[in-house]
Amino acid sequence: ITKMRFQWDWLCLGVLIISSVTAEIENEENRDADVEGEDFDMQSQEAEVEKDKPSIEIVYQTPKPTGEVYFTETFDGGLSGWVLSKTRKEEMDDNIAKYDGRWEVEELKENAVPGDRGLVLKSVAKHHAISAMLTKPFVFDNQPLIVQYEVNFQKGIDCGGAYIKLLSSSDDLNLEYFFDKTPYTIMFGPDKCGEDYKLHFIFRHKNPKTGEYDEKHAERPDVDLKKFYLDKKTHLYTLVLKPDDTFEILIDQTVVSKGSLLENMVPPVNPSKEIEDPSDKKPDDWDERPKIPDPNAVKPDDWDEDEPSKIEDPDAVKPEGWLDDEPEYVPDPNAKKPKDWDEEMDGEWEAPQIPNPKCETAPGCGQWVRPVKNNPKYKGKWRAPLIDNPNYQGIWSPRKISNPDYFEDLHPFKMTTVSAVGLELWSMTSDIYFDNFIICSEKEVADHWAADGWGLKKLAASANEPGMFSQLVTAAEDHPWLWVLYILTLALPVGLGVLFCWPAKKTDEYDFKKTDVSKQIRKGELKQEREEFEDDEIEEEKENEDTAEDERREMEETKRELMKDTKKMGREASLSEDEGEGGEAVDDDEEENEVAGASQEGDMPNRSDSEDEKKEADEGTRDHPLKSVRKRRVRKD
Repeated sequence: ITKMRFQWDWLCLGVLIISSVTAEIENEENRDADVEGEDFDMQSQEAEVEKDKPSIEIVYQTPKPTGEVYFTETFDGGLSGWVLSKTRKEEMDDNIAKYDGRWEVEELKENAVPGDRGLVLKSVAKHHAISAMLTKPFVFDNQPLIVQYEVNFQKGIDCGGAYIKLLSSSDDLNLEYFFDKTPYTIMFGPDKCGEDYKLHFIFRHKNPKTGEYDEKHAERPDVDLKKFYLDKKTHLYTLVLKPDDTFEILIDQTVVSKGSLLENMVPPVNPSKEIEDPSDKKPDDWDERPKIPDPNAVKPDDWDEDEPSKIEDPDAVKPEGWLDDEPEYVPDPNAKKPKDWDEEMDGEWEAPQIPNPKCETAPGCGQWVRPVKNNPKYKGKWRAPLIDNPNYQGIWSPRKISNPDYFEDLHPFKMTTVSAVGLELWSMTSDIYFDNFIICSEKEVADHWAADGWGLKKLAASANEPGMFSQLVTAAEDHPWLWVLYILTLALPVGLGVLFCWPAKKTDEYDFKKTDVSKQIRKGELKQEREEFEDDEIEEEKENEDTAEDERREMEETKRELMKDTKKMGREASLSEDEGEGGEAVDDDEEENEVAGASQEGDMPNRSDSEDEKKEADEGTRDHPLKSVRKRRVRKD
């Protein structure tokens, strides 16, 4: 027991030391990784941005494309080449129809890379529109289309979008009149309002028969998009369209959605070959009822539909002490009429009602009403049971006819040529950050472009990432139930530590000496001591046997000598009969008693020694085998 307690004490001490060291290391990491919070003000943004520099030195250089591109923009040189819209939205009031939202080019407010600037939407609840021409138009032929750009919702997002539009080529395209009705080929990017998180991919498909354009929406991604909109980090959005009519949507270079333009768009690109005949009508005698009431069923004679569902309980008795004359509520005696009460305008003032204090100790007040119970005779309105309808014809549907508007476009990838890119947005949250636009056909070019821009922002954000404790607190602020989990997680090891480490009450009354504390020994030493112990036992047994044999011999010789002396004394005392008989009897008794006492005295020490040896051996083996060996040696000596 002492050994187990000793081990538990060392184990608990080790756990406490490790916990203390771990906590200290975590605190140091938190202090190293902690980034001072910043309160941005319009007049001191530049000074505050300096405080938010990443903890590691990041050298930024404006990204440069490594292959053929159709459009690139880093905004490091300002808004050169971009055109602000001067038009108005149609069918809206003049005060809100203007595209008067403000744009700025500036660095990120948090985790900024020195020298890296982007386009920022600054106004709230205003329409924004800005656009730029591509370096060269993109023709949907045999080359993939890759659209990629960065977005950071620096203040989160309540309701608004951050999508871009690839504007269709036309002779009358004027970027100063870019608005919501300007024809586009593709719309792509994040959008959110309320709890509806969207990632748009929409393309306008031209009907080959009518020449009209219809919007085709990609199916929703199967991933949770919420974190990308609320974590205030810069995320990379990529759209890849391939000539085999497939597409991929990526966030931070991870595929979140993919599919086919022919199979995963809503509504489908190609209409169905057959449609329902609009002129077909359901016959009047068409029976769609699978079940009907049994016409042969008859209501039982004892079925009384007039019985109420509830009746008064005739066995109920008014409780004793019921106060019939006391009302349940009485006017508040402490209430006072307000000073500004005008009886002509407000009417006669009445004190507010409060529960009658006399009813608190009574079973009830007011008129006692007998309680109600379920009526055992109640059956309700009788209805005939249902049976299968023999005339059931199924659910009617119109007949199918050939779709007069049917067409088949096997290659929807061949869309309208794109010649410009634009952002036409409305938002209830400001400071939406855009950066590093690229339109190309090679994935390697887009990846290299992302590494030179978004990769550095990601590195800066990682360097300024808060410690684990800060992340746990932030998560608990969003989900308060996590506090319960944290408390349980901390209480469990503490409880186990108290259970196993707290010293138990000593029930043994043994007085252990300091020299009795067990010590660690090696396996070889234990074996050697065990062999010495066995040799000592054998020698001790032999010595005990020899000693016992010598004692028996001495006892026999002593007995014979005593007998001879007794007989001799008897002959000498025969002259005096009285004295001789008495003396002989006494001497004989004394001799016998002496012999018996000597034998008993010779046996008793052996028994007591053996019992003491067993007791001491048992006590010694509890502590350590070496202790028992030492005790036996002492007894031997």
